[in-house]
Amino acid sequence: MEAHEEKPIIYTMENKPIVTCSIFWNIHLSLPKYSDEGPSKCHGAGDQNLFTALYSSLTQQLPREPMEWRRSYGRAPKMIYLEANFVQFKEELLPKEGNKALLTFPFLHIYWTDCCDTEAYKASVKEDMQRWQGVLRHHGTVDWLIVVVEGDNKKKNKTNILPRTSIVDKIRNDFCNKQSDRCVALSDPLKESSRSQESWSSFLTKLRTLLLMSFTRNLGRFEDEMRTLREKRTEPGWSFCDYFMVQEELAFVFEMLQQFEDALVQYDELDALFTQYVLNFGAGDGANWLGSFCQPVRSWNGLLLRRPIDMEKRELIQRGEASLLDLRSYLFSRQCTLLIFLQRPWEVTTRALELLHNCVQELQLLEVSVVSGALDCWVFLSCLEVLHRIEGCCDRTQLDANFSHTVGLWTYATEKLKSLGDLCGLVSENGPNSEDLNKTVDLLAGLGAERPETANSLQSPYKKLKESLSSVEAFEKQYLELSHAAMEMYRAIGRLRSARLLGKSLAEFYMRKGDPQSAENFLQDSLKSYMSESWNLPLTHTRRQIADCQKQLQKMDEYLQTSALLASDANLSDEERTHFCKEILTFASQTPEGKDRVALSMSSFTQLQEFRFHPASALIHVGATLQLELRLCSLMPLAVHVEQLAASIHFTLEQPGTVAQKRSGQSADGTVTFPTVSPVSAPPPLELCEIQEHSPSDNALNSAGVICKNMHLLIGHHDSTTSLDMPTTAPSAVFMEDGAQMLKTNDVTLLPGNNSIIFTAPSQKPGTYTLRQLCATVGQVQFVLPHIYPVVQYEVYSQEPQLTIQPLTDNLLAGLPQQVKFTILTGHYTVKKGDALQLSNTDSMPVLHCATCTARILSSTGELVGESALSIQSSEKVTSISLPVIPPYHTLEFLLDVLCHIPSCPARMESERLTNGEISHRSRSRTRFNSGKTFIDQKVSVDCPWSIYSTLVSLTFHVPFKVKHTLLSAGRRKFIQICLQNVSDTNFRLTNQTLAENQHTPSLELLSLNTNTHSVIVSRQCVFSVWELRWSGTPPLSLQCVFSASFAPADAPDAALKPYSYDFTLESVSTLYSVRAEICPVAGEQHCRTGALCRLEVSLTRLIEPSETDRSDEEVSETEGLRTSRLMYEVIDNNSNWAVCGKSSGVVSMPVSAMATHKVHMEIMPLFAGHLPFPNIRVFKYLPHHTSPVIQPDPDSCLENDNLFLLDKGLDDQGDTASLRSRGSVHSLGSGEQQPRGLPMPKREAFGPGQVFNSTQGRQVLVLPAADHHIMEVNVT
Repeated sequence: MEAHEEKPIIYTMENKPIVTCSIFWNIHLSLPKYSDEGPSKCHGAGDQNLFTALYSSLTQQLPREPMEWRRSYGRAPKMIYLEANFVQFKEELLPKEGNKALLTFPFLHIYWTDCCDTEAYKASVKEDMQRWQGVLRHHGTVDWLIVVVEGDNKKKNKTNILPRTSIVDKIRNDFCNKQSDRCVALSDPLKESSRSQESWSSFLTKLRTLLLMSFTRNLGRFEDEMRTLREKRTEPGWSFCDYFMVQEELAFVFEMLQQFEDALVQYDELDALFTQYVLNFGAGDGANWLGSFCQPVRSWNGLLLRRPIDMEKRELIQRGEASLLDLRSYLFSRQCTLLIFLQRPWEVTTRALELLHNCVQELQLLEVSVVSGALDCWVFLSCLEVLHRIEGCCDRTQLDANFSHTVGLWTYATEKLKSLGDLCGLVSENGPNSEDLNKTVDLLAGLGAERPETANSLQSPYKKLKESLSSVEAFEKQYLELSHAAMEMYRAIGRLRSARLLGKSLAEFYMRKGDPQSAENFLQDSLKSYMSESWNLPLTHTRRQIADCQKQLQKMDEYLQTSALLASDANLSDEERTHFCKEILTFASQTPEGKDRVALSMSSFTQLQEFRFHPASALIHVGATLQLELRLCSLMPLAVHVEQLAASIHFTLEQPGTVAQKRSGQSADGTVTFPTVSPVSAPPPLELCEIQEHSPSDNALNSAGVICKNMHLLIGHHDSTTSLDMPTTAPSAVFMEDGAQMLKTNDVTLLPGNNSIIFTAPSQKPGTYTLRQLCATVGQVQFVLPHIYPVVQYEVYSQEPQLTIQPLTDNLLAGLPQQVKFTILTGHYTVKKGDALQLSNTDSMPVLHCATCTARILSSTGELVGESALSIQSSEKVTSISLPVIPPYHTLEFLLDVLCHIPSCPARMESERLTNGEISHRSRSRTRFNSGKTFIDQKVSVDCPWSIYSTLVSLTFHVPFKVKHTLLSAGRRKFIQICLQNVSDTNFRLTNQTLAENQHTPSLELLSLNTNTHSVIVSRQCVFSVWELRWSGTPPLSLQCVFSASFAPADAPDAALKPYSYDFTLESVSTLYSVRAEICPVAGEQHCRTGALCRLEVSLTRLIEPSETDRSDEEVSETEGLRTSRLMYEVIDNNSNWAVCGKSSGVVSMPVSAMATHKVHMEIMPLFAGHLPFPNIRVFKYLPHHTSPVIQPDPDSCLENDNLFLLDKGLDDQGDTASLRSRGSVHSLGSGEQQPRGLPMPKREAFGPGQVFNSTQGRQVLVLPAADHHIMEVNVT
């Protein structure tokens, strides 16, 4: 090793922790000598070779294995590889008090010796060790290690001497009493034996451990001192430059350990600290040490990134003489170096762009005096320096894939070069003058001499800037290269807006160079972006630039279109708008020279507000007048005389009413409103939705937010979209044919603001008329709206004459005079004198009329034109109504009274024959409403003068009443009840209610029990009437009856009464059987009790002998001269008050003789206490051997097959079916499978109304609660 007497050079990757070595080699018992040539050289060739071999192995094997570095303050541990710089021990290397340098700090001191003789150790080595340790203690150093190298000479020289203790033990006793690990024995380190390798490995581990311990301790002490110094920054006399050097020392140490991230953190902290002080200075809170950075900038040679450390600027900072640009340049160069070590080159570009912008702002905050253009030079050189540094560490593929990181620097360099060109007169058409040349010389002088690192480079930033400022051609070439390169990068990464913004800057350059053609192309691209994204002010500014280009290029059509847009632009002043408007009017007033008119966009001339139709329905007949009022707002700042304002019309032969949906934009008042912004250019509405991110482990909510689903529509570029409101090219001229249908008006003056124009619409043909285009002609200029949106259209119809007859009320009532309305729509037909309507008369609906009738004549718009008297003549078959003279497309209305007679429809027979000829009595037990039809349809045939065919009109009349009849019995007495219900919404007065028998049988008498013959029946209410039926002799088999009454509205006079009748038939009106029941309690009880059985006795009595008709219905058998018929009885309780125990139904044989009685006994149990009604007792006709027809038998009148088996087996003499009835439910008597159709089956048939009289119906019996005989004895102690 060679001794380095001078100060170590600070060079990032070469620095290593310093380890001093004090070497004492014993050669043939000679004392060690130190050489001035360095620590690695000692007297004796053998010693030199041995230590050289050890030094080489030590430096190579020390960093091979990593060590875990645990730091304080909770910082994460790291694995590091330790290297060391072994130098000769000198007292001058030990740190002095106040010296905070870490790079020159010796972290570990090692004393090497190969002494193996005790006498030699006592004579010289021990004394040298004491002197060495004394020096370390004097400087407060506790990190040391003694290494004893044991070799073969120990055995060769002292073969006969066996010391009690070894040299290592003596050294440990003398110097390492409490730190025995500070003395290490290294056995034969140059040999390949296992013992030597183990000793060498143990030594390396110990060396790494001690070195890391010393490094951690001293580094922690240094960090504490650095924090203490930083906390004193508010004290007077504190210097940022001094603190900068201290914290940079810590960064150097981290970089020495290859901990580049930690080293970068130190520079970032210094950057943030300095930035905060500058911001505070701008806010009025300045520090004294900032004064040194406020000195004028005298050098602007840019960043220097080609050296790991710019020692010149570092020395300026150390001396406190650095300017703001010097400090920022040096600080960024160190950050750049560390970021490249970390393989993060793209972060360098991002930080560089922030640095350049921040430096400009900081110079303004600190009010630093800077030569005009100096900052532009510094920024330009710095941008290119960063780009060249990135290009040096990345290949072309990486550069092309990361244009998004570098394009900002290219753009910034382009802007600064353009600014320098403006400053030095290199952009003007005449070139630079003498003053501009002087500025160029001053700027080049501030650059200084070119740095040695770039002197041999042909494309260095220094040469590019100097060449660009030397001539106009060189500047133009360099500026165009930078601009096009930046634009291509923006296009490659999809940032078209930025590319077009740069293109606009390039267009300004071309304009100043006198090249409007190239400038217009770039400006048109920028205009597309501003239009699609609605940037109003940039849009206006760009249009003005485009107008200048078009005027210079003599593109009059495009220039007029742009002038129209600028004249209507509210962002310009009135003077500017007036100027562009006059440009259009001047061109329009020129005499045409065989050229077509120039077509411009209507949207730049006027803003349509609304179209209003008169009449509002926009539906007229052929030849009618329709006016359209167009309201628009003129966007011109001056009054404009329009020679012709026309709208082209598209005609279709569609039927009226088929385009109702197309005119959905039309309001009820006939107005079509135009949107203020065209739907094409209007941005779509936001579509926001919630987004949540849940943890996959426990489904906990990690984050929540809102995203826009249609962001691509809101901020995406729309280059291919052409706006109707902001056209970039003029529309083609509109050619209006002379014979084409159109709306037009001539000589209209449009004033600035709102205007109203009236058009008269053509209506010669029936169909749909749609407005397609709008054109305003001003001299040689036409303002065209190619599409009118929303759709504006009207309809012209040609209508056939129509006749409608409608009631004036919701429902026409039969039986009363009702008014109907006749409406005649003449359509295209002209009603002439002598025309009449011919109505066919019917007996069921006569027409009630007077001699004259007044009719109203209305126009097509519903206005009353006049009234006329109609002459009505009636004959037996025809009613003729003469019509007045009526022009086409008018309406005639008049009223007529009609009367629909209520037919006297008989009620359906109560007994109807089935298909097999049998009589069905299924609904005899029910009373039914049956008054015939509830409504009546009447057909009226009308002959009209405009048609050879008759018109058939249908009128529906509703019957106002609904009637039902009921036969009531009280023993042998019979009563007939009539219920009349008013089903209409009108209140009626009812009189003369009578009931008569049609056959006029003398033995019959109908006695009225009604006290009032006049009554009022309210809407939806009923009136009941009762008659008693009396007869003498044999009771009638059937009765044909008719109920009649007179009715009229409640407020009508008697003359308005109308008749009403209702026919019905009654059959089997006599009572055949009487049923009587008694309930008796158990013996010994006076009353029935709940839960106790009671005795039910049912008596069936035949009152009269059956007639021939009844005998045909009943099956009569004769046994031993006694004729009997079979009846079936059934006891049920539908109210769940009784439980029928044992037999609840059965079949009995009833003698066919008057007053024959049969009694049935059974047991029942009351379930509740109180006055309970008797159970229900029903009696049926029983037909045991009835052949079932093919049709499905009625389940109400037929029994199952099992019932047949039970009944036929043993129920001929009062046999009852055995079943328990709970809650009175009726079940079938068996559950077997059904027999095939057509087999003999028993059948039960209900008696007709009034044939069975139940005298116990309505009776009740008292039931007491059951006595409680259960007593519980409770013994209380």
